[in-house]
Amino acid sequence: MTRALRLAVAACAAMPLLATSAFAQAQTVAPAIAAKIDAADTAWMLGATGLVLMMTIPGLALFYAGMVRKKNVLATMAQCMAATFLVSILWAAIGYSLAFTGDGLYLGGLDRIFLNGITLDAISPLAKTIPESLFMIYQMTFAVITVALVAGSVADRMRFSAFLLFCVFWLLLVYVPIAHWVWGGGFLGTSGVIDFAGGLVVHVNAGVAGLVAATVVGKRRGYGSENLSPHDLTLAVIGTGLLWVGWFGFNGGSALGANSRAAMAIVSTHLAASAGAFTWMALEWWMRGKPSVLGMISGAVAGLGTITPASGFVMPMQGVLIGIIAGSICFWACTWLKTKLGYDDSLDVFGVHGVGGLTGTFLAGVLAVGALSATPELPGGISGLLEGNPGLVLTQLYGIAVVLLWSAVGTYVILKVIGAMVPLRVRHEDEIMGLDVSQHGEALQ
Repeated sequence: MTRALRLAVAACAAMPLLATSAFAQAQTVAPAIAAKIDAADTAWMLGATGLVLMMTIPGLALFYAGMVRKKNVLATMAQCMAATFLVSILWAAIGYSLAFTGDGLYLGGLDRIFLNGITLDAISPLAKTIPESLFMIYQMTFAVITVALVAGSVADRMRFSAFLLFCVFWLLLVYVPIAHWVWGGGFLGTSGVIDFAGGLVVHVNAGVAGLVAATVVGKRRGYGSENLSPHDLTLAVIGTGLLWVGWFGFNGGSALGANSRAAMAIVSTHLAASAGAFTWMALEWWMRGKPSVLGMISGAVAGLGTITPASGFVMPMQGVLIGIIAGSICFWACTWLKTKLGYDDSLDVFGVHGVGGLTGTFLAGVLAVGALSATPELPGGISGLLEGNPGLVLTQLYGIAVVLLWSAVGTYVILKVIGAMVPLRVRHEDEIMGLDVSQHGEALQ
């Protein structure tokens, strides 16, 4: 274990000790605002939190593991597992506070560092009918899956120690600021950018980071000359099913309550996934003569990712339209565009999540229906281009440009810094042997 990694592990181990005094103080801190916790909203959000966590472990872990070679299955799952436990600790310690407290335009405050002040009665001003502890952990599951998604771009070749360091730095320096900008009261949200459940914060962010990471780490050995086909698509299909169901909590839960908007978001999400799977299947059947299972599950995930930013702003049948567009554009990105540019994004994180997130964020500006987001404070809701508000499209493009730039530059700098600390990539002979054995000393029988 390198000196840098030992320091990182030691820091994580010390966090509970550092938090002890803050926790003691929290027991006497009064709730920041007066609001009533709603039992129905709380019950739904407890379930939604479990669904979103399930998306990473086991959903994404199985989805990714089924698409790599047999010698790298356990290593791929280990990255998803590591992202889950490492990001969770960091989020509770400091990530949540920096993302969702304070009134800074660019970064939050330290009011909730080590969960200081989160008592039984504490309620966040961003979710006034559920306990703040529940809002905190719900947002934690988003941070977890976003970091884990990036691992798919560098599957089969990234050193495990480098990935652990990447989880720490990328969460705090890329994910947390963007989450604050869009959802935590930062400058993108206050400028009118809409992102219901993570088109910018999760999908564009992870997709762009994945593309940069794949480029910096380099192509897999044998890319373009050897057979790098998935070893077991049955695992990937099971993972897709878990992701699909989990996405109901991802998008429906982003309404932050048991209400009609949550129900509409779930319906739109399911229809978009169905339309995406059908469209990808049809295109592949037409162009290649056979509809592959890999294509169908890729189309479903493309539909899910693309509907995400718009899910709480569009009607269900608009979700079908978004799914059709997602299946078409993401199919093009994962076939023609990837071949044209020559990058090796192992599991098409950019082609599916990045391109899908970009597309869905733009379409939210076009299709947003004001009635779905109407509140007493904003009776007309947020309307898009089709309801006479072309300015929202420009605002969405502005949000896309900011997130794309920050994610790309931040990821590049972080990887270069980590590369100066530990090698980013496994040795040539270790890559041939497989990461299961070389990184973890284990292998599938």
